Amino acid sequence: MNIVDFIPPDLTILSTTGLVLLSFLTSALTAAIGLGGGLVLLVVLASFLPPLVVLPIHGMVQFGSNCGRATLMYQHINWSIAGYFLLGSILGVIVAGRIFIALPVDVLRAILGLFVLYSVWTPKLRPSNIPLPGFLGVGAVTSFASIFVGGTGPLVSAFLSPEHMGRKKWVATHAICMTGQHGLKGVIFGFLGFQFLPWLPALAAMVVSGFLGTLAGRHILNHLPEKLFKQLFRVILTILGVRLILMVFIG
Repeated sequence: MNIVDFIPPDLTILSTTGLVLLSFLTSALTAAIGLGGGLVLLVVLASFLPPLVVLPIHGMVQFGSNCGRATLMYQHINWSIAGYFLLGSILGVIVAGRIFIALPVDVLRAILGLFVLYSVWTPKLRPSNIPLPGFLGVGAVTSFASIFVGGTGPLVSAFLSPEHMGRKKWVATHAICMTGQHGLKGVIFGFLGFQFLPWLPALAAMVVSGFLGTLAGRHILNHLPEKLFKQLFRVILTILGVRLILMVFIG
């Protein structure tokens, strides 16, 4: 057995190493200045891999990242919210999976591109209070959307108020909700035929490098001019999002 045996299908040693480094850098971005590292990972993956590969892989990397955070903050989780959310998520991913398998690849790529532009240029949703059973609907709707666009963490955050919950409960509860959502997505993508086994070594390396990126993020990027960096970040994501949409028409 040699290193080539650990490389996913259709990738080279160089591109796999690049994905591991990308996981580190995107996690560092999020940790340092609050940028959407998961969104960066999603759009870069979608630039050279088909959506049928990107979405399962992105979901499993995010599963690992959120699972680690939820484990570390286990005692702060609001299980009442998480329970309703996860019940709704089960319904959401089942319905979405039946639609996902029927959509052409170009439609999925266009959805991803439009989602990137939406995420970059629309105002962030402000936290809003909803009754506890309402998280059943939040779980269903956001998990449905997550099958097609990868990450709905900011949407879920809009229904979890750190002012009312406290920061630790907010972070822990959000982490367990996203762990469940991405885990359920993995189950659905497995039923739809995606082969996770050849990707396991690369996924494990990406999860570990993402964790290290989170730890190192503030030390690496703390001295960057935040305002300028965020503007550059938006421009780059816009270009990549538009490119995804153009790929639908020009191949």
